[in-house]
Amino acid sequence: MEIQTVAVVGLGALGTLFGHRLSTHMPCEQLRVVADAGRIGRYEREGVYSNGERCDFRYVAPEAKTGPADLVLIAVKYLQLQSALQSIRHQVGEHTLILSLLNGITSEGIIAAAYGADKVIDCVAYGMDAVKEGNRLTYRNMGKLCIGPRNGDPVPEPVERIRRFFQQRDFPYEIDRHMEKRLWGKFMLNVGVNQTVAVFGPNYAAIQHEGEQRQTMVAAMREVVALSQLEGVNLTETDLAYWLNVLSTLNPEGKPSMRQDVEAERPSEVALFAGAVLELAKKHGLDTPVNRMLMDALTGIEAGYGQRG
Repeated sequence: MEIQTVAVVGLGALGTLFGHRLSTHMPCEQLRVVADAGRIGRYEREGVYSNGERCDFRYVAPEAKTGPADLVLIAVKYLQLQSALQSIRHQVGEHTLILSLLNGITSEGIIAAAYGADKVIDCVAYGMDAVKEGNRLTYRNMGKLCIGPRNGDPVPEPVERIRRFFQQRDFPYEIDRHMEKRLWGKFMLNVGVNQTVAVFGPNYAAIQHEGEQRQTMVAAMREVVALSQLEGVNLTETDLAYWLNVLSTLNPEGKPSMRQDVEAERPSEVALFAGAVLELAKKHGLDTPVNRMLMDALTGIEAGYGQRG
């Protein structure tokens, strides 16, 4: 069964970025953006823009009986995941496959608990430097989606199905047969770069060059390396160097999502990063002082929202 229809939930940076890419390479009626009535009204009234181009999206409400989509992209923030799972209930059928574009290492399991592990394909979104301000997305590097099995297993038919779909629509992707390391590697990167730039600012440039901020970022990432070895994933300094190289390709003036949250005074995903690190560290009796410092700093920043002069 080939993939023909796609549903996207969440029009933040990644939902807009990849949703717009799909909209230019497939019929409009085959791509659905799932949103509540209030958001649909705002999107239709104000538009959604990607690098200055208005996105041509077909919006559907969660209750719309459209029939299941062949592929669902979940592109919300972690705090909105549970409501997103409810909103896609009419989009998920017997043959639907689901990709999570969320940060962290837990969303796949949460989605699998709701809809079945057979529908969830491991996915990591990386290499993008998108910044979303209001209804306008800007980026220099689109990045790509990395999908595949874990533990070096053969590429299964559902992954091949997505590969064919992506190839036919000139969609940026990569196949990796060791997705456990990719998921943890992206988690390691986010723990370092998202949190460090969120606390100290202002953009990627601050941690692309040697200095105190880069040292903090790398130290936070090394705490994840140590935890991964205790968890049997076994990240190494080679993995750290790989993700630092990815970081070096990003637009220096771009900002990670957590920095954008802090500047907009929105709740951040600190629980998904430092919170997860501290929880795993407690499990293994490991000290992770850098992530504890970042957790305290971000908690303090959020507590001060609304108090700016």
